[in-house]
Amino acid sequence: MKRGILVTLVAALLGGPLTVVGNDGVFLFRYANAQNPNDPRSVSMEFFKEELELRTGGRIKVENYFGGILGTEREIADAVAIGALQGPRGGMFEDASIKFNIVLLPYLVGGWDEAICLARSPWMMEIAAEGRKKGFHIPAVGISQGFRAHGSKRRAIRTVADFDGLKIRVPNAQEVFHRMENALGANPQGIAQSETYSGLRTGVVDGTTAPPSDLWDRRQYEVLDWITIDTHATGPDPLMVNLAWYQRLPADLRAIFDEVAKEALVLSDELYSASEERIIADLAEFVEIIRPSPEVRAEMRERTRPVYDFFVDRGDFTWAAINAAVAASKSCLISSARDSRLETETRPSQPVTLSEGVRRPSRRVPGGNEDRSSCGSSPNLGGSFDSATSEVAPLRMTGSRFLSEA
Repeated sequence: MKRGILVTLVAALLGGPLTVVGNDGVFLFRYANAQNPNDPRSVSMEFFKEELELRTGGRIKVENYFGGILGTEREIADAVAIGALQGPRGGMFEDASIKFNIVLLPYLVGGWDEAICLARSPWMMEIAAEGRKKGFHIPAVGISQGFRAHGSKRRAIRTVADFDGLKIRVPNAQEVFHRMENALGANPQGIAQSETYSGLRTGVVDGTTAPPSDLWDRRQYEVLDWITIDTHATGPDPLMVNLAWYQRLPADLRAIFDEVAKEALVLSDELYSASEERIIADLAEFVEIIRPSPEVRAEMRERTRPVYDFFVDRGDFTWAAINAAVAASKSCLISSARDSRLETETRPSQPVTLSEGVRRPSRRVPGGNEDRSSCGSSPNLGGSFDSATSEVAPLRMTGSRFLSEA
């Protein structure tokens, strides 16, 4: 009842559902997210507002509401469903397609290189297109705030055994994280991110799973003693637009809208990836930063593999879909390997000499970050990549173990 009342109040505050176009012919796009105005998600949507209004000559006006001022992510998504808002970004992507949850699976990708490659892939946009069946148009998908870490206050998390019995806050709406914490031996507690600070301060929970940017922006380091950078998961960040609103746009405005949305999501990913290590360094001024050894991370991956089995057995998605996601995350790497071989084959026999102090430009792929021609250094759960053949070996399961078919 409380949720329904709040959504009704939001609709009344904003002028009611499906306020599409004013008397002056201007289309109004109301957007909301839970992050503060300085978060890369919000900053990228300010870019979206400025560029969209500029390129449409003011025919689309954007109103941004940041910091959860219109409610929780669940309440914001409900407001979009009834047309009181036209678009959010956040954790309610399952409303559009349950297959977005594949991106949440623990250790699916090995780092920012693979994550951005996955976000820009045709595989991801096929998942996004499924949102139209649920009333959403999704023009672009990014990576949700980077890679998650574990913050704790009762004891440090240095090994898998340290999870035993800890009450770990997880997002209410994302069952993947509930299953993951159970697999690690913790007791997951579904709590809204807006309530996590007080939960940590009062002892309702002993720790939390969140990206470093959230731990910083929400000042959760004030009620934590340790942060373990285990990069156990990331997530999708689709811009979920009310389909009925979008379909009322003329064709030329739809094209501009989609173009600017893609640019905004690329900017968001660039800002998150560029700031991640800086934020971790800032957090280190207040808490102890723990970086698990490769052996510990390998054990964490092994312990969480049954999470994959659970969702496949339940029918949420298939192993074929998971393997397709893994292959998509490496598709940029395959292209880079082919480019590298082509460069070698066509290189002059006499080596090219660069002037002293001049560096050869780094390769770039969508997402804008440099040096994306190879995987990130983080260990990865995906299929094996053979640079000699530029092929990704598919995965299969035997019991709870991943095996390469190669």
